[in-house]
Amino acid sequence: MKELQELTAAVMKGDRVNAKRLSQVLLDAGLKPLEVVEKGLVPAMATVGERFKRNEIFVPEMLIAARAMKEAMGLLEPLLAKAGIKPRFTAVIGTVQGDLHDIGKNLVCMMLKGANYAVIDAGVNVTPDKFVAAIKEHNAQILGLSALLTTTMPAMKMAIEAVRKAGLPVKVMIGGAPVTQQYADEIGADGYAADAASAVDKANALLGA
Repeated sequence: MKELQELTAAVMKGDRVNAKRLSQVLLDAGLKPLEVVEKGLVPAMATVGERFKRNEIFVPEMLIAARAMKEAMGLLEPLLAKAGIKPRFTAVIGTVQGDLHDIGKNLVCMMLKGANYAVIDAGVNVTPDKFVAAIKEHNAQILGLSALLTTTMPAMKMAIEAVRKAGLPVKVMIGGAPVTQQYADEIGADGYAADAASAVDKANALLGA
C-alpha cells in the first residue's frame, strides 16, 4: 500500500502530523496495528539509524524522526495493548549515578521503541539499586547504561556489579561519549554501542533476535 510507504517517508522526515494521520488512514483501511508498526514505522527508524551510522544525518534529524514515530505510536500503542500484543523484549535504559546527561539515552530509548522494544526509561542519575529494582519490576532482558562524563564511568561498573550480585539474567550494554569497547570488557558489560542506531543492533545481537 502506498500509504505505508508514505508513512515511512513521513517518519523519516519528522512529519509528526502526517505520521499520525497516515497511521489512522491505514487502520481505517483495515490494517492491523502491528502491521502498521512493523511495515511502516520500524523500516523508517531502521533507515534513519543506518543513515546516522553513515553520517548522512545527525542527532537533530534522528530526534525529529523519533518524535514523529512517537506521535504515531501514541495512536497505535493503546490498540496494540487492547489486542494483547506485546513487544518482543523489554529494556531498562538510564544514565548512571552522578550524571545528568540524557540526549544519548533518549535517542537510544526512541530507537529501541522503533524496533518494537518495550522501553523503561529510568531517567538520569540512576543508582545501582534503582536499576536492579526496575529490571525486577519489568522483567527486562536488556539493561542499557549511559554516561557522558569520565568521572561517572565507574558508576557503570557499580551498576553491573549490583545486577550480577542480584543474580538477574539480563544482558548489559553500555554507551556514551567517553565509553569504549575496551572499558565494556574491563567492567564486565555484555556489549558496547557507539551510537543509538548501533544500540539496537547490539541489543538484537545480545538477545539473538
